[in-house]
Amino acid sequence: MIKVLVAGFTGAMGQKAVHMVNTTDNFKLVGAYAPSAKKINRKDYHLDDDVKIYSSLNDIDSDADVWIDFTLPSSVYENTKFAIQHHIQPVVGTSGLSDDQINSLVKLSKQEKVGGLVAPNFGLSAVLLMKFAQSAAKYFPDAEIIEMHHGDKADAPSGTALNTAKLIDQVRPRHEQGAKHPVETLKNVRGGDYHGIRIHAVRLPGYIAHEQVLFGGPGEALTIRQDSFDRGSFMKGVKVAVNKVDSLDHLIVGLENVL
Repeated sequence: MIKVLVAGFTGAMGQKAVHMVNTTDNFKLVGAYAPSAKKINRKDYHLDDDVKIYSSLNDIDSDADVWIDFTLPSSVYENTKFAIQHHIQPVVGTSGLSDDQINSLVKLSKQEKVGGLVAPNFGLSAVLLMKFAQSAAKYFPDAEIIEMHHGDKADAPSGTALNTAKLIDQVRPRHEQGAKHPVETLKNVRGGDYHGIRIHAVRLPGYIAHEQVLFGGPGEALTIRQDSFDRGSFMKGVKVAVNKVDSLDHLIVGLENVL
């Protein structure tokens, strides 16, 4: 039996994680954490009577094996650090961790000998998109990324889009795309710039999580796209991570590393 604590359980993704844990035979929900959890009806959030509810990191005293994190970019670093320090294996789906923060957490996990996983995206289609995009970039070095998410997503670009750009950057020669002397009549109209790869973020109601990578070459173009229409689709990857994280001896990045 794998004992699980869900951080951010009051949010949409947190509730999907709670449902996934509650309906998986070898998983047991033992804790739930959210700063807003001071006065809630546990039944409204599908928490059994034996699940401990926490509203502060300092109050958490849990025997959980795995910490599932779907919180906020502003708190995910401290949450993951706390989990590692208390030897709870983190499975992190919250975006917003910087490279320096990830490096710091990896170093800490090696010191504490605690396995964990940070995934830019738990959707299998998104993982495949990143893999395919990196393969395509060897032949089409000119690429741009468009990511589309729901209007409530606070951070931009998405962790998936940024990780896609990093994977493309690993295999293509670094260079600037487009005109040699570009003129922007509207500031930032060309999007964010990651080593010459432009990333465009769309935030609109009705969307969940979508990404397309556009490649251009002489006389031809290639588009790779994935769509997530339901947050529940991410739970397949979360379930895989929870089952596999015990085999790791430090924090790693990317669901593809445990598939």
